[in-house]
Amino acid sequence: MRWLMSLILAALLSVAFSSGEALALDPENTIYLDLKDGRVVIELRPDLAPHHVARIKELTRLGFYDGLPFHRVIDGFMAQTGDPKGDGTGGSGVKLKAEFSAEPHVRGTVSMARAADPNSADSQFFICFAPAPSLNRQYTVWGKVVQGMEFVDKIKRGSGSNGLVSAPDKIIRMQVAADVK
Repeated sequence: MRWLMSLILAALLSVAFSSGEALALDPENTIYLDLKDGRVVIELRPDLAPHHVARIKELTRLGFYDGLPFHRVIDGFMAQTGDPKGDGTGGSGVKLKAEFSAEPHVRGTVSMARAADPNSADSQFFICFAPAPSLNRQYTVWGKVVQGMEFVDKIKRGSGSNGLVSAPDKIIRMQVAADVK
């Protein structure tokens, strides 16, 4: 009888997730990232990086990310954004202390970009297209894509080893879900 209950539960969960029902996420810790091809839903991880999550939400609520380009996009690796200059040299002007964790960089991981100094993250972040174990414990993971990764996959790729993009795709709008009426 127990195996039958497990089978029924598995079938119900399969139907629920395949029907496109929204995941039950905390709206205060969920980001909507609107791209040209659709909405990406990011679950924030304040348990891993409370200061980074607070800063991302603050910048999001200020409209900082709206219209910013994905200036560096490397196929099979990641898409990077969050630079108001659009060339990888800019930021919001507030450096964040590293909050490295054991959370792995896998497909859909959202993590902070930084310079050589571990405490140099600011506003730039990236979304992983694939596992990137070389980044583990070296970059601050603050979220994960839980819906819409297919839209991230459609972001225009850059050229060369640095992945710089000419005429890049942009963030249309970024919002904290709790603020969306």
